[in-house]
Amino acid sequence: MNASLMLDLLGRGVGMPLAPDEAGRMARAAGPEKVRQSIFIILDTEPGERVMLPEFGCGLRRFLMQPNNAATRAQIEREATRALKDWEPRIAVSEVDVAPDAANPALVMIEVRYAHLFGGRRDSLVYPFYLA
Repeated sequence: MNASLMLDLLGRGVGMPLAPDEAGRMARAAGPEKVRQSIFIILDTEPGERVMLPEFGCGLRRFLMQPNNAATRAQIEREATRALKDWEPRIAVSEVDVAPDAANPALVMIEVRYAHLFGGRRDSLVYPFYLA
């Protein structure tokens, strides 16, 4: 698959978060970076925040002030996996791992491992989430 077709299949557009680039224009993103930004948006959005898509998002904020224990981390893992499968059709989620941060007991690190459905490229990202 050629690179231009891959970028078209994975998407191109305005980069997130909205910010100007070095030339003062709106930053743009394409391909794997656009997918990566989409994953962050899904994890960062609460259901109900988008008027036209009220079910969109992951709902991680309901875990605020919860203990950083195995049960809470398992619930976060389930919700993140479900949200990504529901809202990001360009990837196949292979694993979501939620681990406590060694230095900060109020922080969990959500690691998402996935493969792009167009091209099969494997990728991962880490989303830090503060419980308190």
